[in-house]
Amino acid sequence: MYIEDTIAALSTPYGTGGIGVIRISGGQAFDTANKIFRSSKTIEEIHSHTVTYGKIVDPKLNDVVDEVLLLKMCKPNTFTREDVIEIHCHGGIVVVNRVLELIFKNGVRPAQPGEFTKRAFLNGRIDLSQAEAIIDLINSKTVESSKAAVSHLEGRLSLRLKSIREVLVGLLAHIEVTVDYPEHDIEEITGENVLENLIKIKEELITLAGTFERGKILREGIDIVIAGKPNVGKSSLLNQLSGSTKAIVTDIPGTTRDIIEEYVNIKGIPAKIIDTAGIRSTEDVVETIGVNRAYEAIESADLIIAVLSADTGVTEEDIQILKMIKNKKSLILINKTDLVEKNSISKIKQQLSECDIVLEASVIKDVGIEELETAISGLFIKGDISSNNEVLLTNARHKYLVDRAINDIEQALNSFETGMPLDMVTIDIKSCADSIGEITGESIDEAVLHNIFSRFCIGK
Repeated sequence: MYIEDTIAALSTPYGTGGIGVIRISGGQAFDTANKIFRSSKTIEEIHSHTVTYGKIVDPKLNDVVDEVLLLKMCKPNTFTREDVIEIHCHGGIVVVNRVLELIFKNGVRPAQPGEFTKRAFLNGRIDLSQAEAIIDLINSKTVESSKAAVSHLEGRLSLRLKSIREVLVGLLAHIEVTVDYPEHDIEEITGENVLENLIKIKEELITLAGTFERGKILREGIDIVIAGKPNVGKSSLLNQLSGSTKAIVTDIPGTTRDIIEEYVNIKGIPAKIIDTAGIRSTEDVVETIGVNRAYEAIESADLIIAVLSADTGVTEEDIQILKMIKNKKSLILINKTDLVEKNSISKIKQQLSECDIVLEASVIKDVGIEELETAISGLFIKGDISSNNEVLLTNARHKYLVDRAINDIEQALNSFETGMPLDMVTIDIKSCADSIGEITGESIDEAVLHNIFSRFCIGK
């Protein structure tokens, strides 16, 4: 699972920029830097965790590639717990590539996706759940999703799970003593202790599993589709929610002919807003394709906002759309309320009395948007969205393993109820401990590990 070679990669985004940071990690990091870095000090003379100005030079051509800042970090006080060099060069594509080429010519291997973090895990710097939190932090789309990732990165989930696992391992040790030394006649006392602890652990794991729906939304967000007939204000709603002119808005029905997507933050929830073509019967080939894509988007959406126009009332086209979304999570938005009298809106609401959530808005005048966002948040998050005061499960792999651990404990409790001997109960307790260990990486196989780190970007 671990190869003792030296790796390097660009750790900042590839492309033109002010600075490009190239990271080298491994036993040959300092020797490699010594061959291509020129300064008033040699690499050996530079103190650990200090920055030194110098130049990257092609030793064969004696050609200066770039002026850089070099950061030297001696093991074990580094992210990977290996010797690390960071070269901060100018961020042009040509410059970065030339520096990397010089590094690779000196026996250093290009890093694989997530390999720096993988080495940090394998060298005991972080556990597996903390490693997964790093990619969640990089990919976080809102402040709250980043807070949840930081909580995991700091080890709050790890500490809780390791505490549970330590209790399980302790129970296994007590049972083993009871089985090996039956003459002490302590099986009944040990059995009561095991039963009491398993019930507590089960309750704790059930509580933890119950945070997943909330945590998953913070991590992955939701897909929201804006649907409706043409010219009801769908594109205006997208623009209003995103705070930008993403979609073209005109009075001409059928302006939007394809799916338009925008990522937004709705009350702390990461959301992908999808504006669709107006749903209607049409002989226009391009518009028909757009309508079909709208149907597909509705099928896969987490939430559908069905937009109706107050000035036309509930039309046959609206009724067909409402039938289509009847069994899906949805809300109805009556738009253009500024164009009609109050009694007209009341009549429309009476026609929509069977719908759970019906809101009013004048999107173009920014009226009703706050109420819409509050309603969306309420459909997915109960209470305060903040993750500061609790540990949330945000990862589907973690949820699966916690559920499996709960099932193992239930099996163990069933064994007690049926009067099975203690040594038979240990099978399920050990399985539970292994499931929890898979989350933190205390018991994991190489295939799972490879799958997890393959989702990382190169350079992290």
